[in-house]
Amino acid sequence: MRIYTKTGDDGTTGLLYGGRISKGDPRTEAYGTTDEAVAAIGLARSLTDDAELSATLLGLQRDLFVVGADLATAGDARRRLQPRVSLVVPEMIDDLERAIDEQVAAHPLPNEFIVPGATPPSAALDLARSTVRRAERRVVELSAGAEDVNADVVRYLNRLSDLLFVLARRASGGAEPRSRNGAGAPAQ
Repeated sequence: MRIYTKTGDDGTTGLLYGGRISKGDPRTEAYGTTDEAVAAIGLARSLTDDAELSATLLGLQRDLFVVGADLATAGDARRRLQPRVSLVVPEMIDDLERAIDEQVAAHPLPNEFIVPGATPPSAALDLARSTVRRAERRVVELSAGAEDVNADVVRYLNRLSDLLFVLARRASGGAEPRSRNGAGAPAQ
């Protein structure tokens, strides 16, 4: 198998289950940013020695492939999507909320803004979080102009960024400097 197909040389890319769109299309930007988030979470996973955290991050990467597939499918092809395989479903959001609640119970959050970068894994998780936030913004932008965007994708990305924030605090081990102004953590 060749890594290059030359089909994208005209500035287009293929959608899942057929069709081509511009590489500059908002849909491409949305699922491309999701792909960046997969890589950023992979960086965090490579930096941690915490086996439980590593397993959690791998699961999140796999879920983001579902998000990417959901976003990379348009029109009538959406009927071919399968729950939790290529279609984001509410249960995936419920899973994230449970994970957030468990992490916060085990690792209470600070009341101040955090200055990221206390440890390599926490810094990588904060980078992943900000990438997921950008993906969320891209999906919101896409949904403003396309009727076939799954609303659960926005909710999933919103909760995922919250979970990554909590996991970054866990990975820092409480070693993060706080902001000087003492303001509360930003609302998500």
